[in-house]
Amino acid sequence: MKRQQQARGSARRTQRLLLWCAATDRTFERAVAGDGRAVLTGKCIHCNARHTLTEDGAPLTSATIEHIVPRSQGGTDAIANLAIACARCNYGKGHRLDDRPWHDPTLQRVIATLQERRAARMRPPPDWLDLPPLTAAPDGEADEP
Repeated sequence: MKRQQQARGSARRTQRLLLWCAATDRTFERAVAGDGRAVLTGKCIHCNARHTLTEDGAPLTSATIEHIVPRSQGGTDAIANLAIACARCNYGKGHRLDDRPWHDPTLQRVIATLQERRAARMRPPPDWLDLPPLTAAPDGEADEP
């Protein structure tokens, strides 16, 4: 039972972060899916592949959370450090780079490139999107960001 609760909490956290990433990424726009529901569509931070999320942040494609500065290197869940990436792109970066030493020039170059891309895509969240609080309290109740 506890494992199921943790999995649900992790899924909600991922959806919340995906939604915030899409809301603050100018490549993501409101659209209508084939089944008539409102969705957000935008691009992978790495390869520009198209991704679709429901308006509650559930991915309808292989969208994942990319930590620009890897968590293994002290990266956080701050919105400026997060982007949406294809599962394949995210896994590839993690497999090739995330465990390298901080001073590794290739790691630093990729981080700088992704930070520039994310900064260029940043926007205030649109007024029409009902965003949940960015963080959740340990007891599962939502906190304000």
